[in-house]
Amino acid sequence: MTETMKRIVLAERPNGAPRLENFRFEQVAMPEPGDGEVLVRVLYLSLDPYMRGRMDDVKSYAAPVEIGATMEGGCVAEVIASNSDRLKPGDIVNGMFGWASHGVLPANQLRKVDPDVAPVSTAVGVLGMPGFTGWLGLNEYGRPKAGETLVVGAATGAVGSMVGQLAKIYGLRVVGVAGGADKCAFAVNDLGFDACIDHRAAADASALRQQLAAECPDGIDIYFENVGGKTLEAVLPQMNVAGRIPICGMIAWYDLGGLGLGGGDGKDQLPKAWRTILVRRLSVNGFIITDHYDRFPDFLKEAGGYIRDGRLHYREDIAEGLEAAPQAFLDMLKGGNFGKQLVKIGEL
Repeated sequence: MTETMKRIVLAERPNGAPRLENFRFEQVAMPEPGDGEVLVRVLYLSLDPYMRGRMDDVKSYAAPVEIGATMEGGCVAEVIASNSDRLKPGDIVNGMFGWASHGVLPANQLRKVDPDVAPVSTAVGVLGMPGFTGWLGLNEYGRPKAGETLVVGAATGAVGSMVGQLAKIYGLRVVGVAGGADKCAFAVNDLGFDACIDHRAAADASALRQQLAAECPDGIDIYFENVGGKTLEAVLPQMNVAGRIPICGMIAWYDLGGLGLGGGDGKDQLPKAWRTILVRRLSVNGFIITDHYDRFPDFLKEAGGYIRDGRLHYREDIAEGLEAAPQAFLDMLKGGNFGKQLVKIGEL
């Protein structure tokens, strides 16, 4: 066994958009597992938008990453040493080992992954936290009904693609919003969406609103919120009475240092949004997926079945090597990924 491991730490907090200088690559001593703990070597690291919030020292639903600490992240890993009866060397597990080549955690904080069900990388993607987030948010807060219309932002990402495909399985009309013609084509041709609009080709929220109106002639019943920004501004006026908006993320605003519905003209859009919520009697629900893991077995049973019978598809964007994680993360925040963003760190 090697005596050292690699990791990437938060070197400094970003001011606005993150930069490569905010991260630092380190080689440190290999940790040793204590009682009830296991040592693993990481196979895949998941990169997710929530990590941007962890870089800021602000009050939120989870503590920020400390300066000099390993960047947080979910991983698929292989157990290489165990002091627990729960797991043995060779087992594949899912846990929060962070941006690192190895890690130690208590066995009771890990989920065992069955490599025979699907490729192990899916344990941090379509069959992991992102897929579960889409399933839970849609079913618990979207409350979909056959015949309704759903719009989802970041439509080809790990969460958005799950939401849209499930909605089609449930009998809804699904319109995605994505960045680029290739992503929109993938949403329609591979994921089965009814339509997908390229937000990069829309000059502003007004142009995007017109395209959405054409694709949603009966209005919008569910908007699954992943992005905020001009997509939300375009969607809100077209929400039907008693519509539902599950709020999963707001990636368009993560670098602003604060949240608001500021439009392109710089005016405060919150009063208009608040009034729309009132007069359309909308249900707007924020949710944090860690509050709902008692539902994970139900998700895994349903989504796993859809993968096996070919109704659920996924795409992965894999960067090679731990050193590639910072740039892949920065690119993802700007929509540069195509599918679930992973970093491959070790071979199975």
